[in-house]
Amino acid sequence: MNYRHAYHAGNIGDVLKHAVLARLIVYLQRKDKPFRIFDTHAGIGLYDLTSEETQKTGEWQQGIAKVLANKAPEPVAALLAPWLNVLSDMNPDADLRYYPGSPMLARKLLRKIDRLTLTELHPADFKTLSDRFEGDHQVKTIHLDGWLALGSFLPPKEKRGLAIIDPAFEVTDEFERMGKAVITGYRKWSTGIYALWYPLKDRRAAARMHRSFEEAGIRDMLALELNVGQSGPDTVMLGSGMTIINSPFVLEDEMKTLLPWLSDCLRQGPGAGWKVERIIAE
Repeated sequence: MNYRHAYHAGNIGDVLKHAVLARLIVYLQRKDKPFRIFDTHAGIGLYDLTSEETQKTGEWQQGIAKVLANKAPEPVAALLAPWLNVLSDMNPDADLRYYPGSPMLARKLLRKIDRLTLTELHPADFKTLSDRFEGDHQVKTIHLDGWLALGSFLPPKEKRGLAIIDPAFEVTDEFERMGKAVITGYRKWSTGIYALWYPLKDRRAAARMHRSFEEAGIRDMLALELNVGQSGPDTVMLGSGMTIINSPFVLEDEMKTLLPWLSDCLRQGPGAGWKVERIIAE
């Protein structure tokens, strides 16, 4: 309940999460049929990088600011375009002030036939979130624990879509809670895409979660890593990972093009690198 994403908006973790989220949405748009996106830990949806919270940490300066300051080669630029075009549209004066979190990024990429469900537990953040999307018939905001949402709202009536899951990781058993909630959701909606974000500070916990998925019968699992340095349990976060369940067939190759450039762009020291690993085959 104490976690406020405003302190971390646009950081190195958001770079990975939002670049991947945009690619997943682009993939879902390949078919004419509608889809739904679930964001289990939505936050407030949009962040002012001149606010007291973001200025206090300045984490975006080591994340999105570096991405925008470096010219990407054409193949990378094409993969980043859906995400970065949203940023450009929200900052028409060229100065980076407003940073869209996952809810606003998803909303900007939706077609008229698609829908977005946002859950947020923090009372003040939920109020901001619900006010932000008030009157938007494509968006539903719910004041609820994100872990409960995976068991309550799946499968969606659209049958197609994805769940983006990025909790605060401020409690010691967050990986276990994530694993149990995803298994519950998967048993109700085995065809959905699940995109799980996590900091790379406890790799053993991430590995245990992956094993729990395999034991539960989950297949088609892709793991991504983006590191700007060597982080551990007692350091600041210098890397994050994502596990994609039911990953689109094109995503693996896209990430092998995108992540090397992002790793070089965001590098802060020894240990910087990237990884794309197929953990469990389809």
